[in-house]
Amino acid sequence: MPITEHLIELRVHLIKICVAVLLIFLVLVGFSRDLYNFLSDPLVAQLPANSTMIATDITSNFMAPIRLTVFVAAFFAMPYILYQIWSFVAPGLYKKEKKIAIPVLISSIFLFYAGVAFAYFVVLKGVLKFFIMFAPQNVLPMTDIDSYLSFALKLFMVFGITFEIPVVTLLLILVGIVSIQTLEDKRRYIIVGCFAVAAVVTPPDGVSMLMLAIPMWLLFELGLFLAKVLIKEDSDTELSPDHEVSDHK
Repeated sequence: MPITEHLIELRVHLIKICVAVLLIFLVLVGFSRDLYNFLSDPLVAQLPANSTMIATDITSNFMAPIRLTVFVAAFFAMPYILYQIWSFVAPGLYKKEKKIAIPVLISSIFLFYAGVAFAYFVVLKGVLKFFIMFAPQNVLPMTDIDSYLSFALKLFMVFGITFEIPVVTLLLILVGIVSIQTLEDKRRYIIVGCFAVAAVVTPPDGVSMLMLAIPMWLLFELGLFLAKVLIKEDSDTELSPDHEVSDHK
């Protein structure tokens, strides 16, 4: 296909993605305040009795819940978004690549949702408790709703993307960019790298750094293990008697 036809097809898929996100947004926009209340529950539970969340901008009361609703709409539309990406890429893949890509696509969706859920139900509460606990006694914590939204969404995206590490590791090995042996030899450096990346992308506290670095390491080990299993299965298939007979014929 000429490049112009590829671009036209890409535009069609992007339009479908935008329409899907817009439709979900329109369904959820009536619940935007409820969604923000759900997001802010971990913070409100940690605030002192006389403390509340505040809005330092006159538009924040309206825009913060709307921004959150857009994020939630994209979050719920993620399977459809990845399906559209798959529909665009799939025609250029070989049969063997398609066989690998479908499980990778499904696992990517699951891992992204798992990462966001882990950030909300486990990490967010611990991080907020850490920050509020170390507030000076003469300072009453009152967090701006826009600042809290940006903080929470950044945390969700970091953990959602980080939980894709097994998929990335598996693909790098299967494509041949790196080998299992190379990753095993560099394991100690990769572990140090996990802690370094976690220190950069998370808030400046030890709690969130550890809660990101340790899962990153474990997810890397999971990807390495899955690659070993898949490569072993391919080797066993190639060496099987049926395969040898078919090759001989």
